[in-house]
Amino acid sequence: MNLYEPSHEPMIPKGVKDFLPTNAVKIESLRQTLQQVFRLWGFQPVIPPSLEFLSVLERGLGNDLRDRTLRFDDRQSGQLLAFAPDVTPQIARIFATRMTQAELPQRLSYSCRVLRHTEEQAGKDREIFQSGVELIGDPSPRADAEMITMALECLDRLQAPEFTIDIGQVEFYRGVLEGLDLALPQVRAIEQALLHKDSSSLRQLLQQLPLSDGQCEELMALPRLFGGREVLDQASAVVTNERSKQALDDLHQVLHMLELYQVDQHITLDLGELRGLDYYTGVTFQGFLTGFGQAVCLGGRYDHLTERYGRAAAATGFAFNLLHLLFAMPDILGQQAQPLTDVLLCAPPCQDSAMQRLARQLRGQGYSACTLLTEQAPPCDNSLRRQYRYLAHMADDGHQINLLCLADGSSQNLSGTELTRQALGDTAKP
Repeated sequence: MNLYEPSHEPMIPKGVKDFLPTNAVKIESLRQTLQQVFRLWGFQPVIPPSLEFLSVLERGLGNDLRDRTLRFDDRQSGQLLAFAPDVTPQIARIFATRMTQAELPQRLSYSCRVLRHTEEQAGKDREIFQSGVELIGDPSPRADAEMITMALECLDRLQAPEFTIDIGQVEFYRGVLEGLDLALPQVRAIEQALLHKDSSSLRQLLQQLPLSDGQCEELMALPRLFGGREVLDQASAVVTNERSKQALDDLHQVLHMLELYQVDQHITLDLGELRGLDYYTGVTFQGFLTGFGQAVCLGGRYDHLTERYGRAAAATGFAFNLLHLLFAMPDILGQQAQPLTDVLLCAPPCQDSAMQRLARQLRGQGYSACTLLTEQAPPCDNSLRRQYRYLAHMADDGHQINLLCLADGSSQNLSGTELTRQALGDTAKP
């Protein structure tokens, strides 16, 4: 067999992808936009490691993520290592063990890849690009409202056409569940029916369980508690336990803050939403784009996570899934993501030295520049437009340069001095 012949076997594992320049530029544009919003809200970046000791990482993982963690033996330490399936437990560890003297609250941001095990037939990504924030040390509803408002501002900055944030409260559901004398398999069956909003299956299931009429009424109400602010009044009329009532009071305060931030028009409530990670302790939320079935961001309060690593602190945060954003709004990102290189300089071989000198001058002023030796400028096609903003062709005499704007096709003849001083404009500079 010829070792250099193309193979029909896949060359990378299932669940991971190569991203060629077209999509890589979009992902980088997403990351930069989100990080800019995080910075404007006062969040400082941290970079957690790709590998963790499994025994340490598992302190912050619920059952769901623990089962989806990729792990292997470490020859150096003899311990099990793991690729983090989620960044938040890593931030909790960093805060509790490396920032022991840091004042509260702490505002931390990140942009990382995580790896998760998925079943082969599921067809899901194993590698997830996450950009997010964690606000540690603020237990108030105001902090929850700040996270939701930030997520909405991110979607607005990304120019997402239509978007909503669905808000839930895990304490509301836990309050309903608290007084039920049920085995774990029975609880899981109820949760599955609620996850699918399947009222018919839920009713049949509850009829087989040792529950009072009031308990059944509370559980049957959960799939219907979806919509605007009126949902809180509907829920208050149904539940009788104090834990759920306190959760509703908390939601009232968060919604009041969102009204002050003037973003409540993008909000829906879903008190029957159980999707999320086991470490959540209060308000949770998911961001959705119209026409895309998966959440593009997930967030919520997790007040007991950092104490698992030695320092108790209330916390809340959220993360965007960059690949979900990429696939949810490809056309918009295609318009937003600009070519990474400002100018392609072309010159005949006799002017190589002059071209390189001009390229150094442009780079010194903050412009990106590539060089190409050629007698004639390359044709202006879509491939060229995706890579460069301008095409500059130097004449044989080394003095005159034809500058073509690839976006609109306009051109002008300039000297090298004119090119470096004015022609490219200030917008290309970092």
